[in-house]
Amino acid sequence: MEAGTSSERRFEPAAGRTAAEREQFVPTPIADPGPLGLAAFALTTFVLSMFNSGLVSSAGEPIVFGLALTYGGLAQLLAGMWEFRTGNTFGAVAFTSYGAFWLSFWAFVQFFEKSVPAADAGHAVGLFLIAWGIFTTYMFIPSLRTTAAVATVFGLLAVTFFLLGIGNAGAHPNIIKLGGWVGLATAVAAWYASFAAVTNSTFGRVVMPVKPLSR
Repeated sequence: MEAGTSSERRFEPAAGRTAAEREQFVPTPIADPGPLGLAAFALTTFVLSMFNSGLVSSAGEPIVFGLALTYGGLAQLLAGMWEFRTGNTFGAVAFTSYGAFWLSFWAFVQFFEKSVPAADAGHAVGLFLIAWGIFTTYMFIPSLRTTAAVATVFGLLAVTFFLLGIGNAGAHPNIIKLGGWVGLATAVAAWYASFAAVTNSTFGRVVMPVKPLSR
């Protein structure tokens, strides 16, 4: 696509191809789905991390499952589908995948967890989380051509997944708590990236910096 077209000029803070270019704000028929995906991920991660960190009693943890199904899952999955329409490959892969992550997490707890022997549950969950850590690590590499805000989210998220995976696999509650704290930092970073995208788009100028990274 030639430089100067409207799709190239549209401000997409999560877009791998355009984020490093000069930020411009041109109305387009399709709103940027990135802020929705980031907000859905941030809120669901924040609530789960409050339990993982031990800041609130684990007795209330079932509240996460409703969020995992609707906001973190379905809303983020839809954001990923819309990213395909905008031509943003990075956003499409990221939001679709993490929407599926929350949906699979919800499905496991609701339908399949009871089929896993108690002695193996930690190992199963640990494998699940470590696998997502591997995926997040390779997504972190292309995120280095988006913005500092988005790259920070992926860097922190990869650490979160590995800590939670190791903690669950080895039954190490302190490592799980540490993963919860890093998860809270991840949620804050994702909220900032979402807030910046909504605010900058609404004001039509850069109000909240996201620091596009050089190509």
